[in-house]
Amino acid sequence: MELELPAPPKVGMVSLGCPKNLVDSERILTKLRSDGYAMSPDYAGADVVLVNTCGFLDSAKEESLEAIGEAIAENGRVIVTGCFGKEAEIIRERFPNVLAVTGAHQYEEVVGAVHVAAPMPPSAYLNLMPDAGLKLTPRHYSYLKISEGCNHRCAFCIIPSLRGDLVSRRPDAILREAEKLVAAGTKELLVISQDTSAYGVDIRKEPRMWQGREIVPHMTDLTHELGRIAPWVRLHYVYPYPHVDQVIPLMAEGLVLPYLDIPFQHASRSVLKAMRRPANEAKVLERIHGWREICPDIAIRSTFIVGFPGETDADFEYLLEWLDEAQLDRVGAFRFEPVKGAAANSLPGAVSEEVKEERYARFMAKSAAISAAKLQAKIGRTLDVIIDSVDEEGGATGRSEADAPEIDGEVHLRDAGHLAQGDIVKVTIEDADEHDLFGVPHGA
Repeated sequence: MELELPAPPKVGMVSLGCPKNLVDSERILTKLRSDGYAMSPDYAGADVVLVNTCGFLDSAKEESLEAIGEAIAENGRVIVTGCFGKEAEIIRERFPNVLAVTGAHQYEEVVGAVHVAAPMPPSAYLNLMPDAGLKLTPRHYSYLKISEGCNHRCAFCIIPSLRGDLVSRRPDAILREAEKLVAAGTKELLVISQDTSAYGVDIRKEPRMWQGREIVPHMTDLTHELGRIAPWVRLHYVYPYPHVDQVIPLMAEGLVLPYLDIPFQHASRSVLKAMRRPANEAKVLERIHGWREICPDIAIRSTFIVGFPGETDADFEYLLEWLDEAQLDRVGAFRFEPVKGAAANSLPGAVSEEVKEERYARFMAKSAAISAAKLQAKIGRTLDVIIDSVDEEGGATGRSEADAPEIDGEVHLRDAGHLAQGDIVKVTIEDADEHDLFGVPHGA
């Protein structure tokens, strides 16, 4: 007689916010899966729903509240976690029936709340877990979080109050996770943290042995080792500290992707000072030119804030001029938005919403023109492209080394039906627009 086991409880997940939150969600689901829980792709089939929230901006908080409300309306049994969980009173005031509220990266508390809300039947077998754990991204790329928290105290940011000061992971633990991810099919590792350049500051004097070598917890050493493990390694959230210069030769050698995601935020010295950011824009331009001399194909992406309190017309015009000089490859912008608890809220010189909108439109038009010119210059070149999807009509969509998933451009291919997701192929570029490239696989 076959033993009939009771079905394990099912957990649904809604993950909002940045890739760091996505990694938190993956860790939570991995632990729950190892405890025997099953995953539900929809509200109807879930015994409990987790909502991993973002609390960085008021608009993100509102999106989180909408997601919680939808989960309660569709399912009714909801556990809230993530950055917005730090403001549990707001969540409980709006939704008094949520089962539990926990803060960012409180994995054990979240898992414990699930065990209470949807207990495992005592006779259920534990399910075997893949070494790489559960993923919320496609199989061929993975986010690799190297630290939590941040030591900066930028005037517009409340991340340190949400996630605390910098806490770096052991380098051997990071490299072991990277190996498992690559063994499970990952082709591209996206290195993330609040401040990737500061990795190891808190554990600098604690080197670890890795494959017979001593690895110092430092951004350059870690990047070098990761480049030996994965075909593509992409660096995000890199502050332009002096030692970032040491990573550029690794890009020129092809060990890691020639891509830097640097949150410059502004260029005007007075605005940067008010933001509590490093204010040496001329030196930054000099270094960018130096990086391009070493690695001509380096792609630099950044984000900026327009309409920060005290930003004058002259400050904004200077930012546009700086952008012309810097010629950044990928650029995003935010209109300044007061965030509860941020020091910037009390600064004088508030910028009107009308002026913010006008500056935002001008900034994005400028950055789009720069992007379009840079992409036009790639027509006729052959680039390495990683395939994200293949359609039934013989087309495919991928990304070049200059494009991170979700935030940058894409490469659209014809005559590519023979390719598969995760393939890294040579592509001849035939056309371009403001954001994307169009081409054909080499030899097709």
